[in-house]
Amino acid sequence: MIKHDKEKKDLKEEKESQKAAEKSQKNNNTDNSTLDKKTEEEVTQEKPEAEDEKTEASGDIEMDEKDRLIISLEAKKSELNDKFLRLFSEFDNYRKRTHKERQELLKTASSDIIEAILPIVDDLERAYKSAVENPDMETLTEGINLIRTKLNTTLRHKGLEEIPSIGEEFNTDYHEAITHVPAEDKKNKGKIVDEIQKGYLLNGKVLRFAKVVVAN
Repeated sequence: MIKHDKEKKDLKEEKESQKAAEKSQKNNNTDNSTLDKKTEEEVTQEKPEAEDEKTEASGDIEMDEKDRLIISLEAKKSELNDKFLRLFSEFDNYRKRTHKERQELLKTASSDIIEAILPIVDDLERAYKSAVENPDMETLTEGINLIRTKLNTTLRHKGLEEIPSIGEEFNTDYHEAITHVPAEDKKNKGKIVDEIQKGYLLNGKVLRFAKVVVAN
């Protein structure tokens, strides 16, 4: 009887122990599930934060590149501005220098011509004195002709040359018609028959038009 009661008691304790173990296992499963869920939520929550940090880092990189570009462009702008100011200053100095040189050239441009003509002036002085002392017209004419030849030679060396006129076709590029006369011969029609004033070229350019009479 006592043995039967003891077995009954042991069986009851065994069932209670089994129930406690099942309950503990269930609680463990619940805790694990809760933990897994919590971990998943934390991961899900941390993922956007990581993406935000990545986006911010990317934005910082882009800002750094933009800042570097701005700094580079500002430096280039400053360099070009300095170069422009330097070139402008050099050009202004060049302009002032050439203007001064041109003014000096205008003042002295005729000095070599005058210097070349002075010996002819001396010859004219001598011819005049000779004419006063010796009124021989033949000698005077010869002296004047020598001076004329010398003057023309000097001017020719300086680039001066006469414009051909008498017997030439009238050309408005070189001649100025003072008057027109009837042509005695058809061959002379449109040609120059007389010259009122000689025309000259200086280094190939018209210095003075020849004033002429043209046959019509």
